[in-house]
Amino acid sequence: MGRRAAALENMVSADGQLDPGFWRGRRVFLTGHTGFKGAWTALWLSRLGAHVHGYALSPETDPALWPLLSDDLLAGETIADITDRSALAAAIDAARPEIVLHLAAQALVRRSYADPLATIASNTMGTACLLDVLRHVQGLAAVVIVTTDKVYANNDGGRDFVEDDPLGGHDPYSASKAAAELLTRSFAASYFDKAGVPVATARAGNVIGGGDWSADRLIPDIWRAMQADRPLLLRYPDATRPWQHVLEPIRGYLLHAQALARNPVAPRAINFGPVPGTAMTVAQVADTMTAAMQVTRAWQRDDGDHPPEMKLLSLDPALARHALGWRPRLDDAAGVAWTARWYSDFAGGADARALCEAQIDQYEALP
Repeated sequence: MGRRAAALENMVSADGQLDPGFWRGRRVFLTGHTGFKGAWTALWLSRLGAHVHGYALSPETDPALWPLLSDDLLAGETIADITDRSALAAAIDAARPEIVLHLAAQALVRRSYADPLATIASNTMGTACLLDVLRHVQGLAAVVIVTTDKVYANNDGGRDFVEDDPLGGHDPYSASKAAAELLTRSFAASYFDKAGVPVATARAGNVIGGGDWSADRLIPDIWRAMQADRPLLLRYPDATRPWQHVLEPIRGYLLHAQALARNPVAPRAINFGPVPGTAMTVAQVADTMTAAMQVTRAWQRDDGDHPPEMKLLSLDPALARHALGWRPRLDDAAGVAWTARWYSDFAGGADARALCEAQIDQYEALP
């Protein structure tokens, strides 16, 4: 048995359950709450009874999920840039957070090629600004910095990355997130560890779900093509990604924060991904999505000049399973089907918040 396998075997497993008693009344500072994943996170935290203080830029897209959900979810909100240290310090001072979940980011790979400096400012310097403010805060119980599956040095070999693999980044987005990982480690070692405040990073796969209208993302691109009755163009149809429904990593982030606050030896970096070996290609996701929406339209390969992207990417989530009791509840096909149903129902006039609430209920009921 290898060293990693032995360590996992000897680790005391958690039960994988979110504890409403832990979250009820808990002061949570959530960055990026106006984004797709942040909006779902704010909703779930509100359902758990947390007092959520949001910090983010205004939504970029129209429509956007956050304006459809935001009524009564937050105890406080600041609309400002994550690199604005003064605004950030004032918001954190007002929130007096116990738990911090950092989701604010420039999250699009193709945009990072077009504007690398803005990406680095948001993802790297934004993380540094947050950590610099937090090192002066009293009463912190845990900090989770959300990065990405793309932080690893990927040679396209197809192996499932584990948490202690080397960090890297072939594009500005990936490099900015890998740099955020290094900054988090250095701030933890320099300031937070000696203060007894656990600070960790969380790395999730390619997240899908209802309410994402971002540019240059697969599911929104599929939806827009269907709505406009135009051909669906796929840039890299053979590429594989660790697809997962948005509720999977969010549950992981919350479990991670919960574990860090309770257990000083909880992991300081952790992967949340689908079952290894089950990753779907871009083409398979497109076929599954269109079939779920009963649309018979074949996709076409987009042979234009596109920035390079890695072909193979997969995560090993064994540590999350052993340390947190977290494991995926939806396979890739089910995640795509849930996503297709959300968009179809929304297009039919259903209320976005009711759709999200119903899917959280359904997800929580899964074994």
